[in-house]
Amino acid sequence: MPWIQFAENWETGPTAVLFKELSAKYNMVIVSPILERDEAKETIFNSAVVFCNGRIMGRHHKNHIPRVGDFNESTYYMEGNLGHPVFETPYGRVGINICYGRHHPLNWFMQGVNGAEIVFNPSATVGGLSEPMWPIEARNAAIANHYFSVGINRVGTETYPNPFTSGDGKAPKTQFGHFYGSSYVAAPDASRTPPLSRTRDGLLVTEVDLNLCRQVKDKWGFSMTNRIEMYAELLTAAAKDGYKPQRIR
Repeated sequence: MPWIQFAENWETGPTAVLFKELSAKYNMVIVSPILERDEAKETIFNSAVVFCNGRIMGRHHKNHIPRVGDFNESTYYMEGNLGHPVFETPYGRVGINICYGRHHPLNWFMQGVNGAEIVFNPSATVGGLSEPMWPIEARNAAIANHYFSVGINRVGTETYPNPFTSGDGKAPKTQFGHFYGSSYVAAPDASRTPPLSRTRDGLLVTEVDLNLCRQVKDKWGFSMTNRIEMYAELLTAAAKDGYKPQRIR
């Protein structure tokens, strides 16, 4: 796979050098996805690195690897091994849920358990695959977990020199499909911004009041009533071989 040549070290690679400089210059936090090479283990990860005012705070690995359509990423990425870190930046507690991870509610949930106030969801997803879900998932996560969520998706397509098939019986193609953009920010009170364009690059600038996280949390009490201990016991049992589902006939 020729694109593996672009994999880089998350601390010393070209992306790290560039965004350390930019985050210092503009006094900001930057969340930057990269193709990460773990040189010690010779492993490739889909990662997102957090830069804050000239330094690297850490990174998050994509926890769930898709095996759907043209997104059979199990042939090159490994599942994440860093849990659900939340980064305490000067501007708020930031979590990251990478691309396909948004389809897994527990991924969003654990960001809330770890105290996230804003969760960014960088994605590259195409219209024929997941667009009906896009306006819903990040917004639902913001409501259920009492934080702001940011759904980020690219636009355009990718064109390849050699035709390929998707294993669906259709003719070979050279384009990956339409990445539908439509990035937006959702709030814990169920409000959200209008989306960016489906076809053009754009910049969404919005002001968020992090006090809303606490206000909605106190009003609705989802965190207070979530029964983690009950689900921990049930999930521990369900993860074991031979688990019998709780069903009544």
